[in-house]
Amino acid sequence: MSRYRIAVPALALLTLAGCGSSSGGGGEEPTNAPATTRAASEDKGPVCAGEESPEGLHVLRGGGFRLPGGGGVQYTGAAADGTTRTATLRDGERYGSGQQEWTVGPGTGVTVSGHAYTVRQICSYRVVLEPKTAEDRAALTAAPESMKPPGGPADAPLCFTTNEAVLAAAAAGFPAAGEQLSLVGNGGVQRFPTGLSLTVSYLDTKTGTAGIAANCATIPVAAYKDVRVGDPVEFAGVGFEVSEITEQAVRLARTGD
Repeated sequence: MSRYRIAVPALALLTLAGCGSSSGGGGEEPTNAPATTRAASEDKGPVCAGEESPEGLHVLRGGGFRLPGGGGVQYTGAAADGTTRTATLRDGERYGSGQQEWTVGPGTGVTVSGHAYTVRQICSYRVVLEPKTAEDRAALTAAPESMKPPGGPADAPLCFTTNEAVLAAAAAGFPAAGEQLSLVGNGGVQRFPTGLSLTVSYLDTKTGTAGIAANCATIPVAAYKDVRVGDPVEFAGVGFEVSEITEQAVRLARTGD
């Protein structure tokens, strides 16, 4: 067996208020994000429940999304019973102690820092939130001042957006549909045109599992844990399927735009 780990950034939080069941934070909590995600292959499915919205933003499993107008939201846990899916959302773009979590299903409404969203789709690898107001939809589609990422937190307009030009630029930075993206498991960081960076957080050839971490604008935007061959993942709006896990690399086959 070959296994190694690389430290993955902890998640820290802001503020969310929502509909659905909730559990308050408080008390003594760990400073690092708890292990609340799991591989798609370990649950009963379906892979997705609900319908994707063309105006929706994608919150990736294990990661956070900075929302227009302040605040953020994370997708921290998934559950499926063979018929439908629920997701655990946590307030804020990063993990922090003393924050609330909400269990939501397709159609659930959530309000984040005074801005309302509807949960349109829940997948094992992402949650799609649709803004309820035209103002928030316009803020998410706004064009950035530059298509060149300056680096650090200033990359946010390229990282947290539904702007078609930005998403097209991100998609163009990946291999074409059907081709392979190889992430070498040596602790290195692979960077992409709109500020996204990917790294293999661990490889375990005995169990055939791996971890993939994504960051953008210094925000952990995804943390896929214990993925196996065949599991779906997504980065910058582009879908992939884990096609191979070796002692040296994780290979992803691009499945969509």
